[in-house]
Amino acid sequence: MSEIITGLRPRLAQPWPAGAGPFAGQVAIVTGSESGIGRETARALCAAGAAVVLNGRNAERLEHTRQSFADAGLTVVSCVADVTDYASCERLVAAAIQAFGRLDVLITNASISQRAYFADMQPEVFQRVFDSNVYGSVYPLKAALPHLIRTRGSVTFISSISALNGMPSGSAYCAGKAALSNLAHTLRLELDHTGVHFGVVHIGFTQNDADKRVLDAAGQPVLIAHRPPRWQKTQAGVAAIILRHIRRRRKRTVISVLGKLIVLLHTFFPRLGDWIVLTTTRRLRHFYE
Repeated sequence: MSEIITGLRPRLAQPWPAGAGPFAGQVAIVTGSESGIGRETARALCAAGAAVVLNGRNAERLEHTRQSFADAGLTVVSCVADVTDYASCERLVAAAIQAFGRLDVLITNASISQRAYFADMQPEVFQRVFDSNVYGSVYPLKAALPHLIRTRGSVTFISSISALNGMPSGSAYCAGKAALSNLAHTLRLELDHTGVHFGVVHIGFTQNDADKRVLDAAGQPVLIAHRPPRWQKTQAGVAAIILRHIRRRRKRTVISVLGKLIVLLHTFFPRLGDWIVLTTTRRLRHFYE
């Protein structure tokens, strides 16, 4: 696909205004930042002093986000790129270097979710969801790694609490998100000498944009499963936690009480955890479907 890079300026010795904040002088790429959690994480990074490269596949929506950031005086450029295509990821990273001359933070947020049971899914749909969650993190990181090593930077994979113990109707999504934890652990061991931080954030139920869609068994976009509003965190609240995770260079952050309960059950009481999931699957099917 062809990439569209907007808001780009020639690289200068200091190509963005000096400012206060914990991320002042740093440059970040946030994939999937045209909307949702990615957009609010990018906004929080800008407010904390960073220059940010926005990313998405929808050129019109991405440009709307970029323009709203620019109108607010935030330092951003944007790049339309499919993160499951390695050449696109190379151009995404090149856009950051061309605009700002360095790269300090990579947040791999772009992914596709699902509402479909494994037995009903078409194989190509499973692959599409899985690839978006695994290669959608691997390819941007592979392209960005040399620059992150130079700055002893930070990498954060955005995962989900559903990866901690699995969730019915989410097989490909859960498998892909779970893979990110092992990937991060392996990279910490392989690249310990570089000083690069590798972390994973497991996000819980979060308020979504009104047009948020996931894939059904045939690959068609459908609304996400119902979640009680009282269980949901705001996108801005999740973004604040992600920034705190990066500042503290944490290995893992699990968001929400439910997520921490899942960790506890999965670690110490796995049979009880499975019983709870199986019971709620029978009695609260709408929670999964």
